[in-house]
Amino acid sequence: MTTTALPAPGQAPKLHTKKLPTVAFFGVAVVALGLGAALSYGTGIGGWVLALVLGLVLYLVGVFIAVNAVEGRRSARNRTWSALIHSAFVLAVLPLISVVWTLVSKGADRLDGDFFGSSMNNIGARDPNGGAYHAIIGTLEQVGIAALITIPLGVLGAIYIVEYGRGRFTFLIRFFVDVMTGIPSIVAGLFVLAFWVLIVSPWFNDGAPAFSGFAAALALSVLMLPTIVRSTEEMLRLVPAPLREGSYALGVPKWKTILKIVIPTALPGIVTGIMLSIARAAGETAPVLLVAGGSAAINFNPFDAQQGSLSLFVFQQAGDASRFAPARAWTAALTLVALVLILTIAAKLLARRNRIPR
Repeated sequence: MTTTALPAPGQAPKLHTKKLPTVAFFGVAVVALGLGAALSYGTGIGGWVLALVLGLVLYLVGVFIAVNAVEGRRSARNRTWSALIHSAFVLAVLPLISVVWTLVSKGADRLDGDFFGSSMNNIGARDPNGGAYHAIIGTLEQVGIAALITIPLGVLGAIYIVEYGRGRFTFLIRFFVDVMTGIPSIVAGLFVLAFWVLIVSPWFNDGAPAFSGFAAALALSVLMLPTIVRSTEEMLRLVPAPLREGSYALGVPKWKTILKIVIPTALPGIVTGIMLSIARAAGETAPVLLVAGGSAAINFNPFDAQQGSLSLFVFQQAGDASRFAPARAWTAALTLVALVLILTIAAKLLARRNRIPR
């Protein structure tokens, strides 16, 4: 058992302890990476990934030894765990940076007016032109219709579960929402194909099944609904009860309390859940392929004829034998990510503007 020695009479206690200089951590990192690279490449068992992993392990060991020698065991444990947390953060961010860099570097080749102003209609395998204008229109219309259908249903369903729901019926709603969360996108597409395309659409198309962008929007709605319900439900439960009670004490009706107090308080989290569902819907390929067909021509009417989308365009171009197709696929992927990013930023700014000031 170790004890701390008390200062001698008349001697001031030591308020400062020895600290390992910051440059020492850089030195430990350089030595660790060098040893990791030597072990990885010298033995021939791996490449730069293994060198980074070995360097990280050796860095943590080196930090513990160096800090333990200068600052003591307790500080060494603290510094080692801090280094481990920072390293885990870097490892988590690296794949994201890699994806962004790959999209920007490979997708910049076709960032031109022809790509955003033309379609793939009458474009052959040897034609370097052609763009994703038709796919951009299809994605915006399909996701927009799906959002108009799903956001009110999802938010109102979550309000019912949190504010009004009691008993077995609410339990069943929660259960089926949880089940729907894990439904594969291909199943949602098959459901809309069997119900809307093969049964309902022949009533409006002289008895023939009709593929359309609206059918794709219905399939995307099935995928978006559980995400919106669950995220909105959790955000509403985080609203403090005293806010509701204070409003009730002032004689405000429950519906107005929900509309004016509860929803604005939870709005940033609700918007986050909505944008997650929109991002998932914008990136789905299987439902659009099953029920919208994926036309290469421009179609502004989502209720009539086949229609494409950006995710389906990426899928088609990635599998095309043309040497010009990969560049189109990368640019379309970059465009899709940029659209989701722009919508997310706009929604966040709108939610920040409309929330209750603290």
